[in-house]
Amino acid sequence: MLDQDYSESELVITGFEGKTLSPQTITTITQKRAPLFILFSHNYESKDQLIALTDEIQSRVRESGHSLPALISADQEGGRVQRFRKDFTLLPTAQKVGEKASPNLTFDLTRIQAKELFCAGIQLNFAPVCDINTNPANPVIGDRAYGNTSDLVTRMASAVVRGHLTEGVEPCIKHFPGHGDTHLDSHESLPTVHTPLETLRAREWIPFHRAMKSGANFVMSAHILLPHLDEKNPGTLSPTFLKDHLRGTLMYQGIVVSDDMEMGAITKNYGAEEAPILALQAGCDVLCYRSESAALLAMESIKRALGEGRLDPVRLKASIDRVRKVRSGINLAQNQLPREERLRLIGAEAHLKFVEDHFS
Repeated sequence: MLDQDYSESELVITGFEGKTLSPQTITTITQKRAPLFILFSHNYESKDQLIALTDEIQSRVRESGHSLPALISADQEGGRVQRFRKDFTLLPTAQKVGEKASPNLTFDLTRIQAKELFCAGIQLNFAPVCDINTNPANPVIGDRAYGNTSDLVTRMASAVVRGHLTEGVEPCIKHFPGHGDTHLDSHESLPTVHTPLETLRAREWIPFHRAMKSGANFVMSAHILLPHLDEKNPGTLSPTFLKDHLRGTLMYQGIVVSDDMEMGAITKNYGAEEAPILALQAGCDVLCYRSESAALLAMESIKRALGEGRLDPVRLKASIDRVRKVRSGINLAQNQLPREERLRLIGAEAHLKFVEDHFS
């Protein structure tokens, strides 16, 4: 089992319903001591409401006995993947950003993106996409990619990482080992990819490696199957990709977070109770769940697997310590800026003008 001051909840990012904290979610924070959260568009109404929500999460987490702040995350890539739209600066697609082929312009845009998230109380953004759009028919990546060449995606993604970190927001690069050449959407089913290892190393992994060197502390795994390299396990559940290649070949030392464990690629092929165990065994540090009920089930599955000796508590403590190290460095927006200033900076006129001038 884990030591008393460690909790299974520190291995799970939890989504929840509602634009305020329900009694159930408050119970999850106070009794399960959950400190990691993800927000979606269904949690958002306005920038004022969002600030109130993230401030309350931080307050509840402190009251639950955590000495470190909560880590609150979102998918705020831009284009069609932007959870907070009204009141925020609307961001162009990655493809449109990539067409400018300017790391400096991308860096400046990302500072706006991250500054608004920081002011809203979001510490982790699941961006940038490091996938290369090598398959134009790809149903899930498309204009979420910065381009179709390794060089362009590398330069853009690195600028995005640096822009986030400059404004105090952690970026998460995704989706390793590369989701750019799939024919299926992993939200619905499990894609199979046959890209050779040599091509992965020479093309797909270059943007990831450079983004890591630029300071990315989070990498998101992909729910894709490469049967010629691991015939049984998709990326998220594959020790081959997460331990041998991500940790070994690329020498990555940061946090590995799963893509949403409720996506069809996982739920249709692996049991809800077994999948979190397989992901942690494979090398994930943190598992992401859209719904609170699924997150709670995962926590119970992890606890049971620890009791049965199926999970190594020493290894899981190392994962928790990686996340705690990031949490210890978070500069919370509420401690830095007055509420009025936070509201003013979200969707600020200068931000809107920058996007209009450069990307309209």
